[in-house]
Amino acid sequence: DQHEKEGVVMTVDAKVPLLGTLSSKVYSLGDKTRVEAKMMGLQLITWDDGTTEWTYNSKADEIEIQSVNAQSSEPEGDVGMFEGLTDDYDITLKKETADTWYFVCKKSKKNTDKDAPKTIDLAIAKNTYYPVSLKATVSGVTMTLRDIAFGVTEKQVTFNPKDYPTAKIVDKRK
Repeated sequence: DQHEKEGVVMTVDAKVPLLGTLSSKVYSLGDKTRVEAKMMGLQLITWDDGTTEWTYNSKADEIEIQSVNAQSSEPEGDVGMFEGLTDDYDITLKKETADTWYFVCKKSKKNTDKDAPKTIDLAIAKNTYYPVSLKATVSGVTMTLRDIAFGVTEKQVTFNPKDYPTAKIVDKRK
């Protein structure tokens, strides 16, 4: 909770069967997020402030703007996502190094959430008690959160059209 005002930045790897691993960098500060993803020579950057979403496509040199439903828009890298993470899981220390604890969290019998991962691998820094990485598989997709750090600026999560002077703007807001 003490880092809520600082924001969080992390790398999110999604390993999808047949497609491979898509890696993205996620910045989150309050209600704002920025997600940067690269795949097959294409860079996509999406900014979201809870009501509007801007997506930059490097191949088309285009920015698409659309409205988002504020109720369904949950920041992807929100610091609060770690809150209660291990509730309804049985936690075992798998190994430890001089600076990190490695835990395996197995879904307990009292956890009735069908979408909850069966296991979560969680690494915690000993000196700060902050998460170092988190890995879980849901519906065949393995998600790994890594390189977790605190300290995001307003500029990093705010779309600025001046940063993309040649991009075509496509406004799809209603």
